Amino acid sequence: MPGIPGEVPGDEGLGDRVPFLARLEKAERAALLALGHELSYAPRVVLLHQSEPSSHVLFIVRGWTKVTAAAANGYEALLALRGPGDVVGEAAALTGRTRSATVTALEHVRTVAVQRERFTAFLARSPAVSFALLGLASDRTRAADRRRLEFASMSVRERFATLLLELARSHGRRTAEGVELSVPLSKQELAGSVGASREMVQRLLKELRERGAVTTGRRALVIVRPDVLRRIARAEGRE
Repeated sequence: MPGIPGEVPGDEGLGDRVPFLARLEKAERAALLALGHELSYAPRVVLLHQSEPSSHVLFIVRGWTKVTAAAANGYEALLALRGPGDVVGEAAALTGRTRSATVTALEHVRTVAVQRERFTAFLARSPAVSFALLGLASDRTRAADRRRLEFASMSVRERFATLLLELARSHGRRTAEGVELSVPLSKQELAGSVGASREMVQRLLKELRERGAVTTGRRALVIVRPDVLRRIARAEGRE
């Protein structure tokens, strides 16, 4: 969808990137997917578990997932959203280490699962695909580094406003009321993405509702006034 008025410039949002399969030539993509078999997941079902051994990688064909990591104290952070064309589980497959994050379906998801040995053997004989995967890893690292740098200088309010604008740009659909986020994220998941508590996110949403910036419902969030979010994201009152 086109950018919404007042959004924060930049291209390093949670969903703003080129998926892995889109980086491949048609023949390469077909050959890679032919190595696997289809698996489908219902909403909120876990595709991959943090800390489990790697046995396969998943290529997402349809639907959106969330990537989360849990700390020893139980705090869970939302690291990324992965959707059609993305690959998940590749890092553990390449390094032989256990999985560093959990991947969960946000809606009905269809994937192609390729066994780890088949995946690594394919990369060994396909330099172009290997370089595409290296480019993907580099882009993800740069995006994560930029996000950490930007968020380090922001308050929780500013980080939350920035997150909502990013989600509206990458996962928003226009409605009569405004821009509705098309991925169902809970308050806890939103909190984990900006390093805040669920209670803090509840307070921020209440403030935004009172200012007419958003409306909320059961797993639905509509951005009505992106200009208000823009002002908050740009350190409202400090300019």
